[in-house]
Amino acid sequence: MIRVTFLGTSGAVPTVARAPSALHLNREGDEFLFDCGEGTQRQMMRYGTGFGFSHLFVTHLHGDHVLGIPGLIQSLSFNDREEPLAIHGPPGSKRHLRDLVHAAGHDPSFPVTVHEERPGGVALDREEYEVRTFETEHHTSSLGYALVEADRKGRFDRETAEQELNIPPGPAYGKLHDGQTVELDDGRVIEPEQVVGPPRPGRRVVYTGDTRPVDATVEAAEGADLLVHDATFLDEDGDRARQTAHSTAAEAAQIAGRAGAERLALTHVSSRYAGRERGLEREAERAFDGEVFLPDDGDEVEVPYPDADDAADGGAAPDVE
Repeated sequence: MIRVTFLGTSGAVPTVARAPSALHLNREGDEFLFDCGEGTQRQMMRYGTGFGFSHLFVTHLHGDHVLGIPGLIQSLSFNDREEPLAIHGPPGSKRHLRDLVHAAGHDPSFPVTVHEERPGGVALDREEYEVRTFETEHHTSSLGYALVEADRKGRFDRETAEQELNIPPGPAYGKLHDGQTVELDDGRVIEPEQVVGPPRPGRRVVYTGDTRPVDATVEAAEGADLLVHDATFLDEDGDRARQTAHSTAAEAAQIAGRAGAERLALTHVSSRYAGRERGLEREAERAFDGEVFLPDDGDEVEVPYPDADDAADGGAAPDVE
């Protein structure tokens, strides 16, 4: 299960309905926070994400993306957190992020490490997934992040194994699904490709932060199951988008289309559109054939496997007897 919770969807100025930028992602129990605008800790309490995140990925140092860090760090200390926290930011951000961690002379009660990342790198490397960085275009040093899962094992064809190849149920099934050649008691040698299909793609969730539409996002979001893209302005304010290094909803949709993304979430909505935000959604729908939505604060989205009918097994090995 990947669950994305939109904690803050406003542009630089919050509104009554929308808080500054923050997004929580839970991947099979591994929890991450992307950006941490003012009041993020309260949004986390309000929308029930909990505080079990282990990594905070910061796209850039503008206040609406980082001013929630001091309060969140202090609250975690007051609640006796012991688990370490890693904070990742763009080039040149380490000193400023450390200052935010220690704001007002506060030293956290738990280990906090700060890492500067560079575009085109891997901020977090796990066996089952990576969090990759990519270049974005804003009026300061900035990065986007892509959580990219490794391919899953192909489906095990139990019917072929049992009925056509007469392989007795047991440990041989698991070995074949793990890619091992098996010799049966009758001397036959069975290769994995005889009973295991091709690898199945994992999931990809991409978060741009504030940015102009750029080719690097297209590359990072190729085939993405969910692209969360800056959509600060309507087309009627396209000049303002270019001046402030943001994107319009239509531009975000064009990026999603070029990337072949499945779903597009529009975020970082300018406060000038309070009460008429759905115009952004309509503009994006005209430019993108996939699913478009404009989340409200607190909205949750689950990201299924591309082959959703297989989501239940997740590529696990077949039962052995």
